[in-house]
Amino acid sequence: MSQLPVIVGFGGINPAGRASFHHAYRRLVLDSIDAPSRTETLLDLAILTRLAVSEEGTYKTQDGNFSSTEELVKALEPQLLNSTLIRRIEPSSFDVNQVTFNKQASLSNSEGFCFKLRKRQMPLTIPDNWQVEEIAPGNFQIRVEGDLNVILPDQKEAPVQSAGQLPSGFTPGKLYQSRNHPRNLQMTVFAASDALSSTGIPFEKIAESVAPDQIAVYASNSIGQLDDYGFGGLTKFPVLGKRTTSKQIPLGYAQMPADFVNAYILGNVGTTGGALGACATFLYNLRSGVNDIRSGRRKVVLVGGSDAPITPEIIEGFRAMGALAEDKDLLALDHLTSLSDSDYRKACRPFGQNCGFTIGESSQFVLLMSDDLAIELGAEIYGAVPEVFVNADGHKKSISAPGVGNYITLAKSAALIQKMLGKESLQQRSLVQAHGTSTPQNRVTESHVINETAKAFGIKSWPISAVKCYLGHSQGTAGGDQLSSSLGIWKYGYIPGIVTTPEFADDVHKSNLKLSNQHIEVGSTGMDSVFLNSKGFGGNNASAAVLAPHIVASMLEKRYGSEVMKNYQAKLEHTRQVAAAYNESSLRGEAKPIYLYDNNVLQGEDLNITNTEIKLPGYANPVSLDVENPFSDLS
Repeated sequence: MSQLPVIVGFGGINPAGRASFHHAYRRLVLDSIDAPSRTETLLDLAILTRLAVSEEGTYKTQDGNFSSTEELVKALEPQLLNSTLIRRIEPSSFDVNQVTFNKQASLSNSEGFCFKLRKRQMPLTIPDNWQVEEIAPGNFQIRVEGDLNVILPDQKEAPVQSAGQLPSGFTPGKLYQSRNHPRNLQMTVFAASDALSSTGIPFEKIAESVAPDQIAVYASNSIGQLDDYGFGGLTKFPVLGKRTTSKQIPLGYAQMPADFVNAYILGNVGTTGGALGACATFLYNLRSGVNDIRSGRRKVVLVGGSDAPITPEIIEGFRAMGALAEDKDLLALDHLTSLSDSDYRKACRPFGQNCGFTIGESSQFVLLMSDDLAIELGAEIYGAVPEVFVNADGHKKSISAPGVGNYITLAKSAALIQKMLGKESLQQRSLVQAHGTSTPQNRVTESHVINETAKAFGIKSWPISAVKCYLGHSQGTAGGDQLSSSLGIWKYGYIPGIVTTPEFADDVHKSNLKLSNQHIEVGSTGMDSVFLNSKGFGGNNASAAVLAPHIVASMLEKRYGSEVMKNYQAKLEHTRQVAAAYNESSLRGEAKPIYLYDNNVLQGEDLNITNTEIKLPGYANPVSLDVENPFSDLS
């Protein structure tokens, strides 16, 4: 009997806001949800972005005025809406009007050149055509005969000026002692903490219920930490004449989100890892967690991703590939002479007339549990992930071009749901969270994948959502954005529409698809399953089948019986109270990320090792050495 991997907590941060308690999802469908939920999410954004602080039951704005929740939200709503989702790149990321783009030059002068340099400015290798004279201690005069090769400082206007940025004013590094951490890792600390706190069960209690090696963390990103505090600074600082630091290499590795969670949040000594699969990275990590729980090797797995690619260098790299929506192409697409703020917000148009994807940043985490442990602890169950399918593309001409692997992953996912829930459920009550990048190539190739799968399984009108139209493409974490928004559908009953696409392109394959630029109301139990689809560069294809909470509840009732489930419901009430208290604390700006620096650091001398188990101080249960021999027939 396989354990069902259930989702018992989720959290994070993306351009729509905080993921836990569906706040980020609510921002996508803000015009459709009930007034109290709308107000709460706007309040959460006001606190996140530091436009307001909570003081003794009221809220104080930046100008020092006090107001009630309703007054605050009414006053700040336009600003909050304009400072979320895709928008023009803000100076907090970089100045789009002055992007460093230095130029090489060779200066010529028939009389040569003469100039002075201090000792620390002198090159280690003196060019052959330089004559150097020390005119004072530490000061040199240089005469150059012939040409002088130089790099001229220069700036240019960024050709790409739209991105899915975190809410304006949200700075995760100010919420804990970030110590020059790359932005990606700052986001990781916030997101993982948010996911863990959302469960309503202290992680200490969860850890006490299992052996230390029955816990795992799988988290990474697609391209590492490429800002100045990670690999970005490592590669460009020497050229700019800056000093390389001791932290840039270790903090640049792509698996570092998992490492940070292990070292500074959980104190995890169980399994760890970070898969890399371009845009499918989050689903690769999800697959590792699902397989671990189904096999019984792990009881608890934290799965996550964190990407912060809004840097001039990364954007220029994708632009050079022809992958991004450049301003000039947006102007041509809409027959405009200039782009307004509202035009930048519509840069990403999945399955419509489009010209490239819009880059985004996000950090998303989900806590998976085996179904028996979730029942035992009274955990809230938001859904379940029975399987994640991964397939490569086979032979290619261009490494970045799409291939056949995604047909296999999506068809296998559909086949699994048909076997688990039946043909009628698949055909009438499932939807696809498309990769939906907004490139001309994607709109044709992915729509063909989904449409052909729909035909094969008799699905007449398969609902499609594409949340990148709101959030941008967060690279390896995109699957986490898709998952988070899917969980919101089962709470509020709306499939987010592809609202930035005025009409769907003629070359989109849509005979069996339901594409809508309006939200689709389906009710909280109207969808039994969701398919998360990822098509990554290099042939990294993944599709995950996700089961709705009402479906999971029915399955667990069948497995455990009504009496066990009745006891579970009693425990669940307390879990919900604790979780709600965390949400309320966040709304007051009181909740802080978990960051345990220099906490319970163990060395080998601290362990108690026998031939049957290892006991670790600070851990409730030992690590058993009663290891099963998987090759007993060969021994």
